[in-house]
Amino acid sequence: MKHTTLYGTNIQPDCAYCSHNKTPEQAPVCGVNCKIDENGQCKKFMYDPLLRTPKKRPPLTKFTKEDFDL
Repeated sequence: MKHTTLYGTNIQPDCAYCSHNKTPEQAPVCGVNCKIDENGQCKKFMYDPLLRTPKKRPPLTKFTKEDFDL
């Protein structure tokens, strides 16, 4: 199972970003009817980076005019 390094090489199997996911917008539905076992492994898991949603950026800090005075 080869993964891209976009999000690191140690990607835990999750149906939300598996390429076999039939409904990426809703609750994940497996296209090959596989389940994640008690060890967190799925034999058919294939990572798709386009299904992963990025984390939100932290809000920018507000600067005042006094911050730029010398």
